[in-house]
Amino acid sequence: MAEQLNDREGSGLADKLMQYLPARFRPGTAVVPVVRLSGVIGAVTPLRPGMTLAGVARVLERAFSYRNAKAVALVINSPGGSPVQSRQIYLRIKQLAAEKKLPVLVFVEDVAASGGYMIACAGDEIICDPSSILGSIGVVGGSFGFQEAIRRLGIERRLYTAGAHKAMLDPFLPENPDDVARLKALQREIHQIFIALVKESRGARLKGADDTLFTGEYWAGESSIALGLADGIGDLRSTLRARYGEKVLTPVIAQPTGLLSGLLGRKSPGAGQLSAMESMAGLPDELISAVETRAIWAKFGF
Repeated sequence: MAEQLNDREGSGLADKLMQYLPARFRPGTAVVPVVRLSGVIGAVTPLRPGMTLAGVARVLERAFSYRNAKAVALVINSPGGSPVQSRQIYLRIKQLAAEKKLPVLVFVEDVAASGGYMIACAGDEIICDPSSILGSIGVVGGSFGFQEAIRRLGIERRLYTAGAHKAMLDPFLPENPDDVARLKALQREIHQIFIALVKESRGARLKGADDTLFTGEYWAGESSIALGLADGIGDLRSTLRARYGEKVLTPVIAQPTGLLSGLLGRKSPGAGQLSAMESMAGLPDELISAVETRAIWAKFGF
């Protein structure tokens, strides 16, 4: 009888102690860390850093190492950008998921297009809103031609190179058809890498023909599901509660800011990194970058 009382008292004490532990440390508590991946990928300027592997690696590692995690949720809102950075982020997510043996659920907000969709393919499931835009599986590049403008202004272009194609597609020189052909060949090569990644990731879920899926076209949520580019309609909160219970914890894993970011070696972009003269000198590039970023988002109506 005394032993039973001692067991009950010990159990009661343990239960009381558990109440003082943070919820995520309590046995049986379901936790799904959330990482937001937003913005143009790889478009980095001093005042407008884009999404890069270097910028998101620490956050991803923290999310996949979270105690009691049942899965990792990625919230994506990106119109794309650098194919290299997109694929590197995709690979890091796949590597961490395999190492930690955790499923990855991707939730698309406004848009997961081009490189944004490439990153979304790292998920075991892609869940979107009916009005989300997905796809744009293609490669694009653009420039301007200023040769007539500088001629009218009486400006002489002086360019010195070593290498026959070093000045390829220079915007102040007339367009050379051979240079355009070389660029298009490069784009086709990158496009095939993108296509192979989507096919490997989505597999038999893809329902559309290649000449539909891989033309660079994009679709809203329901059409994306019909083509196999996404798996379902839903939102993060409702979906995670339905799968892991009403008490599921969804901590958002974000980059450190302020003093802590400095201690961890992450410098915030801005005037603190540049002298006044450097900042002024960079304004034209910053303005062009801002216009280009806005143009990328505007393509999808945002």
